[in-house]
Amino acid sequence: MAGEGKRLPVYREAANEIIERIKSGELQPGGAAPSARQLVESTGMSSATAARVLGVLRDEGWIDTVPGRGSFVRTPAPLTRGADRLSMLRGGGTGLADGERVEILLGITAPAEQEVADALGLNVGDLVAVRRRRYVDTAGVSAVSSTWIAGTLARELPEFTRAEPLPSMTFGLIEERTGRRATRRRDAVSVRAVPDEVASLLGVQAGRDVLVVTNRYWDQHGEPTEYAVDYHAPGRELMSEYDLD
Repeated sequence: MAGEGKRLPVYREAANEIIERIKSGELQPGGAAPSARQLVESTGMSSATAARVLGVLRDEGWIDTVPGRGSFVRTPAPLTRGADRLSMLRGGGTGLADGERVEILLGITAPAEQEVADALGLNVGDLVAVRRRRYVDTAGVSAVSSTWIAGTLARELPEFTRAEPLPSMTFGLIEERTGRRATRRRDAVSVRAVPDEVASLLGVQAGRDVLVVTNRYWDQHGEPTEYAVDYHAPGRELMSEYDLD
């Protein structure tokens, strides 16, 4: 009948049902996921279709399959970007994911190096303030994040260099104190070698390649407000999902 949506393929429907069971907590992280044999017996689908169901679940990060042992619900180890934290904060949250905490490691002023100066529209050697944090969740250390702001702005934000959490994070503090609201950002994802000063904090050897996300933010006047570099721990996944209709 016109207007009726097409029915999803059998394998996709079955995969979605299992995903809902995981989301609802019926299937717990680390627990056994339905096997291909169980899917065949409970639904009557073919072995090939059951195998495809498990393939979809593995591909989308819901389960892991261990040869000789079976399939298990994956324990989440998400990667949370600075941009995600801004969205959570503006949505009324704290900027932290469930079960996550932040450790304040450093808050100082220093001369700007080339990368930071370029990002903030400054000259090399201009005074900047840097704040370094470590994010830890139920899976361990998630990321080591450093944020820089111009020294002139830091004078208006003494809390920025204090070794204590910022309730509204850097984005919110800048807006509350100065009226400069972050309205544009640019994210860049790359693989970099972990520098010595970050390696021990991240729990890896110096020089190891890890995923790095940089964030640049501009205010409503087009002026840069902050620059951040996040070194993410190995084993984390950067995942995005979009509706295309």
